[in-house]
Amino acid sequence: QVQLVESGGGLVQPGGSLRLSCAASGTIFSINAMGWYRQAPGKQRELVATITSTSTTNYADSVKGRFTISRDNAKNTVYLQMNGLKPEDTAVYYCNVYALTIASATYYWGQGTQVTVSS
Repeated sequence: QVQLVESGGGLVQPGGSLRLSCAASGTIFSINAMGWYRQAPGKQRELVATITSTSTTNYADSVKGRFTISRDNAKNTVYLQMNGLKPEDTAVYYCNVYALTIASATYYWGQGTQVTVSS
């Protein structure tokens, strides 16, 4: 089993910055893709950014140029640096990883961290 612990959410003014972290733990053989998704009230969960094991990245059009995803493979941790935050970025942000363990190869989700952008 894999546990994901997210941190770094909070309240920030428009134009501000936040850095989210998500650390994976457990009996992990390897982690392939890692990513961040978000869900705003009344909306479906949507992709924000993903990063492969070779650090190839993909971003939603709405965050390109403002958000940066990165990972530390030694720490099994993925980060999301969010700059130039806008009120429409307000959402619960979820970490997602594809991990290989002794039991399976599957996707895991974090518990979510709230990001609120408001003046």
